[in-house]
Amino acid sequence: MCVRWDWATDRSDPIAPIRNERMSQTMSLKEKLKGDVIVHMKAGNKVGLTTVRNVLGEIETREKSGKTPVELDDLQITALLQKEAAKRRDTAATYSSAGHHDRAQAEIAEAEVIEAYLPKALTREEAEHIVDEVIAGLKADGTELTMRSMGAVMKSVTPKIGGRFDGKAISEIVKARLA
Repeated sequence: MCVRWDWATDRSDPIAPIRNERMSQTMSLKEKLKGDVIVHMKAGNKVGLTTVRNVLGEIETREKSGKTPVELDDLQITALLQKEAAKRRDTAATYSSAGHHDRAQAEIAEAEVIEAYLPKALTREEAEHIVDEVIAGLKADGTELTMRSMGAVMKSVTPKIGGRFDGKAISEIVKARLA
């Protein structure tokens, strides 16, 4: 993968290489991360470089942590990225409340680099629309929907949401629709 980006002309946006539109849409998320290590190196972006390396290390740790090595797919990597970004935001809040604003800014910068790899989040209305579609589809199949069938609804909704909306909030939406 060759991504052209001139650090000398755009120092204001350290995440610009990630947003490059010429990146192939068929690349896996892990491949994009590995390619961006080189981009960040060439650009001299230390925050982006260390953040992406840390994320790749976390991915490799997860892949090797079980009894047998497993390769994570994009959905699992997206979930890992969400957790890593949330972890950094929480750490930034802790640093900020303790008066260490420089460390908080560093954590926020890392969170922004990670969030650049996440898919566009769904709005609550879009998530509700997906839940309504799934419920309508299950009703059309003749399934009687009660609170006991919440698991079946969640099983159908989860792949369509694809980590772009909070799972707890989806659960609440499904409960409200089934009640």
